[in-house]
Amino acid sequence: MSGPRIVSLLPSATEIVAAVGMAEQLVGRSHQCDFPPQVRHLPALSETKVCLNGTSRDIDRRVNEIIAQGVSVYRVDAERLRALKPDVILTQTQCAICAVTPGDLEDALCEWTGMAPALVSLEPNDLSDVWGDMRKVGRALGVETAAERAIAALQGRLATIRDAAGRAANKPTVAAIEWIDPLMAGGNWMPELIEAAGGQSLFATPGQHSPWLDWRALAAADPDVILLLPCGFTIEQSLADLPLLQGRPEWAALSAVRCGQVYVIDGHYYFNRPGPRLVESAEMIAEILHPDRFAFGHEGRGWVRL
Repeated sequence: MSGPRIVSLLPSATEIVAAVGMAEQLVGRSHQCDFPPQVRHLPALSETKVCLNGTSRDIDRRVNEIIAQGVSVYRVDAERLRALKPDVILTQTQCAICAVTPGDLEDALCEWTGMAPALVSLEPNDLSDVWGDMRKVGRALGVETAAERAIAALQGRLATIRDAAGRAANKPTVAAIEWIDPLMAGGNWMPELIEAAGGQSLFATPGQHSPWLDWRALAAADPDVILLLPCGFTIEQSLADLPLLQGRPEWAALSAVRCGQVYVIDGHYYFNRPGPRLVESAEMIAEILHPDRFAFGHEGRGWVRL
């Protein structure tokens, strides 16, 4: 294998590596990295300490119990990592709950012998940061030109969506729900995706972390459309959590619920990964909000209507 040996401990970084044409250089991944499919045969170098069975309420309680102990949510197989002898390790500092951080690598790095790998840490807070992270990965891997081509193609697709959506007569208000119990609104890049797709994002500010959401605020805003895209949840997992919403007295009174404008989206593969497939995420919102203008074919695979 010529070129740098790459370990990616972040799903979106793995997808960025593939987008810049360097997937064949990957030698290791996180337990969460599963796209593109060819990376699944690579050794997984991390695992979560959180049992992911049960509802969003159960998972939130377990995560908080671990955080209260002052320890990390993840384990990294330091011995296996060192054995792979990577030249570059990709990680992140955006969210210590969502993926492995540099702090989780401290033991492996402090005991390293020989030339230590380059540690490239990504911190995407909005769409401009996502493009910046793609450039950062491109520089680290020596493929700056390929990175710029990939960015230009993605930005072009997003601009096409924005232009077409901008001609729509209506811009429905949208609540993106990133966690079900307790309620959390989708922040960071999600408001930008909603605006690009021709909607008005509620509750969150572009570039700022996802805020907790009070049920009274949700009821008062009474959004036209509700998108359920819990972090790390597939469509099936989100559907299983619906009783937590339907059991609330405020739920049935919401306009979006009464009008059949609640949609479940695969947050695990799309919205929660700040990489190339954010553009596909925008496509999904566009065909949900403006079906007369957009039909990308994601319904049934990426999203379903309740």
